[in-house]
Amino acid sequence: MPRVPLLNSRELVPEGSLAMFDEIVASRGRVTPTFGVMLHSPELSRRVAHLGTFIRFESSLPVPVREMAALTAAHVCKCAYEWGAHQASSREHGISEGAIEALVQERPVDGLDAMEALVITYGRQLLRDREVDDATFEAAVARFGQQGAIDLSATLGYYSMVGCVLNATGVGAP
Repeated sequence: MPRVPLLNSRELVPEGSLAMFDEIVASRGRVTPTFGVMLHSPELSRRVAHLGTFIRFESSLPVPVREMAALTAAHVCKCAYEWGAHQASSREHGISEGAIEALVQERPVDGLDAMEALVITYGRQLLRDREVDDATFEAAVARFGQQGAIDLSATLGYYSMVGCVLNATGVGAP
């Protein structure tokens, strides 16, 4: 049960947050629990929504890479909501059951598709170890380009930040 009320309907939203509520609905069709929590800080929700639009829809990374990164961050950060929110979408965009199982069971990435293995390895290093080794960074640059490696880092950071907010406020699986 969330530790703060979810501001997910207009009548629950304080006057100072109504404009941001309307922006979120206009851009996403609804207010998810992520923004239902973040609307308690309207300016935070505005900035996160703006960054999220770039991360989710406009970055240089192909959609399967973004989804693999979201799942990796959700698992490493133990964010049940983000994990649940991205599992179906990841499958729809071609992420293999093997990659999902490697995350769940914290197995090595041997035998996975090269992209899946790279994103999981990169994410585990960045989010668990707080650094990415040279060989993994160079592999990301070789596969995704310099901008892609930066976008991958930011995508992992974005989903870990969202995970921190959701975990702290007690938002569980969808």
